Amino acid sequence: MKLYDSIGPNPRVVKMFMAEKGIDLPRHKIDLMKGENRQDAYGKVNPHGTTPALEIDEGLVLAEITAICEYLEELHPKPALIGETPMQRAETRMWVRRIDLNIVEPMTNGFRYTEGLGMFKDRVHCIPAAGADLKAIAQEKLTWLDGLIAGRQWIAGDRFTLADILLYSFLDFGTQVGQALNPVNKHIAAWFERAKARPSAAVN
Repeated sequence: MKLYDSIGPNPRVVKMFMAEKGIDLPRHKIDLMKGENRQDAYGKVNPHGTTPALEIDEGLVLAEITAICEYLEELHPKPALIGETPMQRAETRMWVRRIDLNIVEPMTNGFRYTEGLGMFKDRVHCIPAAGADLKAIAQEKLTWLDGLIAGRQWIAGDRFTLADILLYSFLDFGTQVGQALNPVNKHIAAWFERAKARPSAAVN
């Protein structure tokens, strides 16, 4: 297998997931700043033009972070980062879906339409007028999540899961692109520091 890697929070999710499991794969770096992901060579690997992508030995390419992490969990079930039982897996997937739709999507599009507009305006359909509102939605949903995780160590309770990795990778990215953590969300702030302290959080 080979991982097509780049800068950004999406590849970081997979790399942090791999680090938690002790998985090491060959990597091929894609230069997003130069638009390599939109060029023909990478388009043959992943027509969607996104990173990361996981090239399987049989020739199949997986190109979405959740699908990649699900596949790696199937191959390396310990430690379980999605779940050991049907209920645990369903719970993790529920939180991943909530975080992805309610926080990750508005946060990243808010960045693309504002600070990242220079890079993205010729690559994807951008709506600059929506940028500030999308950032506000992400912050509102973080406040919503803050209330839900009161008294919990991790998003799904006492289990560190893909949901934590997804949220941490994007919140850490957000702090670098004008979307700082709101200190009012004390449970999120404490959770963030716990996630940051994990060795896997330092993986690039």
